[in-house]
Amino acid sequence: MPPAISTHELTRRFDALTAVDALTLDVQTGEVFGLLGPNGAGKTTTIKMLITLLPPSGGTASVAGHDIRREPRLVRRSIGYVPQLLSSDGALSARENLMTSARLYHLPGADRRARIGEALEFMGLESSADRLVRTFSGGMIRRLEIAQAMLHRPEVLFLDEPTVGLDPTARRAVWGHIRGLRQAEGTTILLTTHYMDEAAELCGRVGFMHLGKLVALGTPAELSAQAGPGKNLDDAFSYFTGSGLSEAGEQGGQYRDVARTRRTARRLG
Repeated sequence: MPPAISTHELTRRFDALTAVDALTLDVQTGEVFGLLGPNGAGKTTTIKMLITLLPPSGGTASVAGHDIRREPRLVRRSIGYVPQLLSSDGALSARENLMTSARLYHLPGADRRARIGEALEFMGLESSADRLVRTFSGGMIRRLEIAQAMLHRPEVLFLDEPTVGLDPTARRAVWGHIRGLRQAEGTTILLTTHYMDEAAELCGRVGFMHLGKLVALGTPAELSAQAGPGKNLDDAFSYFTGSGLSEAGEQGGQYRDVARTRRTARRLG
């Protein structure tokens, strides 16, 4: 079976800054893969290229068998995307948000109500379906956003910091639903996170990026072992990416990323 995501020397430059530098990576069908690294490492830029929001400067990539340059519409039909910033409308109910998504995905009218009902039940939101989203907790909002992204049953789901700003109980609830999606739908999931316990819990493999390059790839256990005896994924993060960002990494987005994370955390909190 071909990889669900495949890149070959995928590159993105912003003037003199190379944000993603010749990334070559395969993510297998049905895999939960973690793309890890410090702010400015190139993770979000990579995702934006893979979901066709940002054209690459060089290299090639395919998602669900479709070339991101030549077949962007087919790529977009095959994916779901949950950004770090909130994407649900707080002035609408959960059901109304899902109905809006169903229309955007051009789901047939006869299927919409059934799909929405299934999504609400799967994400544990059926009892809150008609409440305004602005009354939801952070964990409920994240579950709704994942439901919106999965409504059209995409082959590949991209999650950018899916649990940022959530308390430990809400984080674990979201983890359970992410695992459930993979088991129930066979969905391929690529996620970014700064929580190494989250990556170790959810991901079969992870890749560390630093200064736009993929610097390590393997299972959480393999990479922890490479960092030294008795080390964990937090230690591997420091081992492969260094203890701090270089000047180039900071210029690549540290302030912007931190500001975005804090805004999201405030709204989810």
